[in-house]
Amino acid sequence: MWLEKAAIKIQAWWRGNVVRRTLLHAALRALVIQCWWRSVQAKTLEQRRRLALRVYTCQEWAVVKVQAQVRMWQARRRFLQARQAACVIQSYWRWHASQTRGLIRGCYEVRASRLELDIEILMT
Repeated sequence: MWLEKAAIKIQAWWRGNVVRRTLLHAALRALVIQCWWRSVQAKTLEQRRRLALRVYTCQEWAVVKVQAQVRMWQARRRFLQARQAACVIQSYWRWHASQTRGLIRGCYEVRASRLELDIEILMT
């Protein structure tokens, strides 16, 4: 009888060891699968993040380009307005200078084939 009890204890111990070893192997396999799955998820997340960053960068670059074009157009428009204003001022200044610097006296007569001019400029 004591041999039976001893055999039962040995068998129970052995079965316990086998079950624990099996559970340990299953837990290790589950851990390996979990680590792999987390790495797959991390790679996917990194790819999505990079794609979103690339799209955002392209959109920002497009916005910057449009803003630069608009600012260039505005600057050119202001330059052309200033140039037109300068031309108007210069033309009035030249007209004023020609009127105030001297008197232009002259006589001319038109003949059949040519124009004769006799101009006298008096500076005051």
